Amino acid sequence: MSKLMRQVTLPLTVALLLAACGGDNAPSRDAPNYEVVDRFEVGANIYVRALAYESALNTLWVGTSMGVMEIDLTTQQLENTFTREHGLANEYVFAIGIDSLGYKWFGTNAGGASRYKDGEWDVFFPMHGLADYWIYAFAEQRDGDYWIGTWDGANRVDLETMEFTKYKEELINEWVYGLDVDSANRVWFGTEGGVSMYDGERWQEWNHDDGIGAPNEDALPVSQNTGLGTRERHDLSVLVGGQESYNPNYVFATLADTNDVVWVGTWGGGVSRYEDGEWRNLSMKDGLAGNIVYSIAQDASGAYWFGTNRGVSRYDGSGFTNFDTESGLPGRDVYAITVTDEDDVWVGTRNGVARLAPAVTSE
Repeated sequence: MSKLMRQVTLPLTVALLLAACGGDNAPSRDAPNYEVVDRFEVGANIYVRALAYESALNTLWVGTSMGVMEIDLTTQQLENTFTREHGLANEYVFAIGIDSLGYKWFGTNAGGASRYKDGEWDVFFPMHGLADYWIYAFAEQRDGDYWIGTWDGANRVDLETMEFTKYKEELINEWVYGLDVDSANRVWFGTEGGVSMYDGERWQEWNHDDGIGAPNEDALPVSQNTGLGTRERHDLSVLVGGQESYNPNYVFATLADTNDVVWVGTWGGGVSRYEDGEWRNLSMKDGLAGNIVYSIAQDASGAYWFGTNRGVSRYDGSGFTNFDTESGLPGRDVYAITVTDEDDVWVGTRNGVARLAPAVTSE
């Protein structure tokens, strides 16, 4: 088995050329196993908190704590970098969404939301109807309504009129970190107090008492940030007294899969899935890399990818394959995942981005 590992430093102010990924090292789509085949660094202690793949342009959008990168995956070239100087509301980007009109949305930490298309920027703040300055998630319904998850509830945005509607008291908790829409056009919200679902008429909600999150297997200190009944800003640190903490009500990632099974990533309770009216959990005890789950994606084969505090896991329904820094990841905490049309999996960590692809087998 050959393994290609390229390490390229990409300063946010300079466009560099990424090495090509074709030729003899092109992955076989029939290969059952994945490996890290490329990675690039964005700078020491710079976080990659958001990734999005734009299929129409074969472009990877990378949101970091220092701005946004636009990478052309066909030419393997860094096309643009964006900061406040270019129109971004704030350099610390926590979420990226691409709507049906081709606009790229960037959710920032304390800077509101920015929207970009064809060289033009729009910026949205609470004065425009945005629920809050802290933006963590985007999702779109089939009717064109666009949802934004914030630290003070969620917005539904009519993309034609750009009218913002705010939802807060309807949610189980107002800190919304995960959003997705299932095939029935229902919106799922991952919050710091559990999960909410809106079907257009009524709301439902679930938390740890309903089965979300595995038990505290390692007897970790319980986080005081329960997210229930609180209305104050707080520290989002994963540590309590230098240790990892446990708060299964804190849902950081949300995915409605191709079969309408809903997956959520919890803070210390692993990953939970909602199917047939019941929550079931997978944790390190089952083979998951880590019990803090920041991100979730699904590849073309139907396998799931979970970004955790101890690497990224691929789950095929029967078992886990885990990847960490020893496998080639630039960092251990995997905050973002996106999957391309070629079934390459890009993951974002502290310090950089890595590409995983089906391993090339030698005859």
